[in-house]
Amino acid sequence: MSDSEASSAMAEEGKPDEQTLQVLRDLANRLRIHSIKVACTSGSGHPTSCSSAAEIMSVLFFYTMRYRQSDPENPDNDRLVLSKRLSFVDVATGWFGQGLGAACGMAYTGRYFDKASYRVFCLLGDGETSEGSVWEAMTFASYYNLDNLVVIFDVNRLGQGGTLPVEDCIEIYQKRCEAFGWNTYVVDGRDVEALCQVFWQAAQVKGKPTAVVAKTFKGRGMPNVEDAESWYGKPVSKERADVIIKLIESQIQTNSNLVPKPPIEDSPQVSITDIKMISLPAYEIGDRVATRKACGLALAKLGYANDRVVVLDGDTKNATFSEIFKKEHPERFIDCFLAEQNMVNVALGCAIRGRTIAFASTFATFLTRAFSQLRLGATCESSICLIGSHCGVTAGEDSPSQMALEDLAMFRTIPNCTIFYPSDAVSTENAVCLAANTRGMCFIRTSQPETPVIYSPQETFKIGRAKVVRQSVNDKVTVIGAGVTLHEALLAADGLSKEGIFIRVIDLFTIKPLDTATIISSARVTGGLIITVEDHCPEGGLGEAVCAAVAMEPDIVVHQLAVAGVPRSRKPSELLDVFGISARHIMVSVKCVLKS
Repeated sequence: MSDSEASSAMAEEGKPDEQTLQVLRDLANRLRIHSIKVACTSGSGHPTSCSSAAEIMSVLFFYTMRYRQSDPENPDNDRLVLSKRLSFVDVATGWFGQGLGAACGMAYTGRYFDKASYRVFCLLGDGETSEGSVWEAMTFASYYNLDNLVVIFDVNRLGQGGTLPVEDCIEIYQKRCEAFGWNTYVVDGRDVEALCQVFWQAAQVKGKPTAVVAKTFKGRGMPNVEDAESWYGKPVSKERADVIIKLIESQIQTNSNLVPKPPIEDSPQVSITDIKMISLPAYEIGDRVATRKACGLALAKLGYANDRVVVLDGDTKNATFSEIFKKEHPERFIDCFLAEQNMVNVALGCAIRGRTIAFASTFATFLTRAFSQLRLGATCESSICLIGSHCGVTAGEDSPSQMALEDLAMFRTIPNCTIFYPSDAVSTENAVCLAANTRGMCFIRTSQPETPVIYSPQETFKIGRAKVVRQSVNDKVTVIGAGVTLHEALLAADGLSKEGIFIRVIDLFTIKPLDTATIISSARVTGGLIITVEDHCPEGGLGEAVCAAVAMEPDIVVHQLAVAGVPRSRKPSELLDVFGISARHIMVSVKCVLKS
């Protein structure tokens, strides 16, 4: 049977003829052989997991999904989320419970933003169903009626360390999925005809996502390995592999292939490059505006500049001010509720293939829950923007549980992540626009207290370029701050100048990349003396970033002022003073540095 004949044999009602079924079985066996060979060659891999899902993948790729093999990035193609990193796999998640959330983002984009016909398929291992993020995603998909989403549970009962908590109790998986509001099918994962049928049935369902619970066997087709423990991540020996491959080859009856059905071409054209704000910032010097509110206003303004800007929030919209975006662009706002891991995953899915510019907003401290998801985003080189508000002790009376003191350290470790730390409303609006135009991950750190506007609307900002906001020929010390501590440094500069002591004050604007040149040149003018001030713990924040930047400069000394210890609920101004990062403490530190 030729490729074209095989394609024409596909029945739309999900009942392929016997010839097609045999080709699908043969393709599954070829996938098994490939996985065994690759694992043997590399000395590592998961041939047993690949073997358990071989029929599922055969039916998905060569019968169910619509896509152009020659154009894996085609916006009209169906999507697949899988742990492997191949050209046709959009998100390489690993079996860690992150794939379904990303699939939710793709499906949400397809249904509500693109309004297109493409579908999203996500293959999960039963082991990762122990991850809470899976059930966050299950809740999300059901709530938003993502009927273009199909999740397949590969239930083979075995994990890395042995049997799984539920083992192969299919009924429990079925009840769980149904309880979360999913249309659910149970199927023999080895039966290609049954798989063809349930995937066809899933396409007919409206108003609900579909879960396919497939009973499989790890290591299927491999004698003495199938359904046996202690084979996780292990290749078989070459001699044993040769025997197994010959056995599997003896079961292959055809040399035919199947050509996937072409996609339905109804996705809109998208342009998300070179986005500019529709006007200059509407602030005057001296206005008092919290950077978190300025960020919400900037997002709403950016929404008018491009209709592919979307905002996600984790049930904090009235505190992060993302509610402003929701009010003005309700069709592009996604409430992910108190599920930060899923929120980040959904944002990753929304941004895949450049379909949206996704901003995910919540309290900065809550983003620490989603560090694994953020690492995934960096691995996949995704372009998403995270906004973290209520940073540092200036969250004040909101209690230590909501004070982010480790977020800069976390984001600094993420490869190719740009970190913005704006200090007033004008720089915040610029940060939002720059983040929208930046490839890779971005993090914008915003503060709760109102702070004065210090920049004119015409001021320009660049990534990796700091601002020297106070300087004179008589400067003795360089003081570096960002956010609220910049304003404390300016107050300290005013107080010291009355005593005849002059300091240079730098606003970093971006913590990563850092403006090393400006820092070093300023330090040389001020006798090699630098004081950093940050509303963050000493470890991993802007102080350590500056120390690393000047590490090869023997004549430069850095003194760090940061939040040490566990904070308590008090007024922001009181906490700044208690933890030694207020204007008063900066003045004392300057005098001590000059004396020493």
